[in-house]
Amino acid sequence: MVESSPSSETPSADAVVTLDGVSVAYGKALALREVTTSFRPGAVGLLGPNGAGKSTMIKALLGFIRPTEGTMRVLGLDVTTSPLEIRSRIGYMPENDGHIPGMNAVSFVAYCGELAGLRPVDAMQRAHEVLYYVGLGEARYRNVETYSTGMKQRIKLAQALVHDPDLLFLDEPTNGMDPKGRDEMLALIRDLGHNKGVNLILCSHLLPDVEHCCEHVVVMDKGRIATQGPIEELKGPKGHVFEIRAKDGHDRLVAACRAAGFECHETDQDVMRVFVPEGLGARDVFALAAREGLQLRHLRPSLPTLEDVFAKAVGDS
Repeated sequence: MVESSPSSETPSADAVVTLDGVSVAYGKALALREVTTSFRPGAVGLLGPNGAGKSTMIKALLGFIRPTEGTMRVLGLDVTTSPLEIRSRIGYMPENDGHIPGMNAVSFVAYCGELAGLRPVDAMQRAHEVLYYVGLGEARYRNVETYSTGMKQRIKLAQALVHDPDLLFLDEPTNGMDPKGRDEMLALIRDLGHNKGVNLILCSHLLPDVEHCCEHVVVMDKGRIATQGPIEELKGPKGHVFEIRAKDGHDRLVAACRAAGFECHETDQDVMRVFVPEGLGARDVFALAAREGLQLRHLRPSLPTLEDVFAKAVGDS
């Protein structure tokens, strides 16, 4: 869970992950820029567009990348001095595939368990358990290279769970999955975070995925923290949200809404989302359009979403 403003945050005593002034450079390019944040126990979303720095943050926390400045702690341990101990207590589901050709699923997951410190007999038992949990029980003796994309995503989750970690890092866990498989993966992640009591950080550029699984979020953009906190609080003050479209004069309508103090967010279509302060409503939007000589072809009540939070945080309006 994450609290405080995007500019600074005081690490809490129960935080599972903290970063303080962390910068990471690839040559002359900064992938992380003086990032300060913390993640409390539970399911927290790490959200941002591709290239925002999400995967770089995860790799730095795992000790794979050394920051140019700043300090990081995971499960109370300093990443610089205790990277191996940290990795033994973390389950990592990477964005890219990492299976070993020629191994069947149960052997691969058991091997990952042994690498994490489990005895061979315990690793094999856990491998069977987690493969059933992620829905691969009937396919556990098939070689992993014969798996579909969705099945490979599931086995990545299984190997991250096999050693019963204290914290999960899930990097784009629904990549390449069809709608049914995506829903099932999100159901697993939600079950882990809400019913099994597993601490996890869900790293994704897909806002609905984060909103489905998490109640708190850290939003990144261009290597910085754009905003962070409970999703419901970040959705903003009470008021009304409308989706509107003008017959013509779209730019004039946007300008008029903003001049009236209505917050506007563009969408992929020619519809925009308008946030009307508490005490005002649809009549006020129609009246504003009438004053501008514009005709509204579409006006529908809506609810604030995490997409609105992201648009506001990164300045997409």
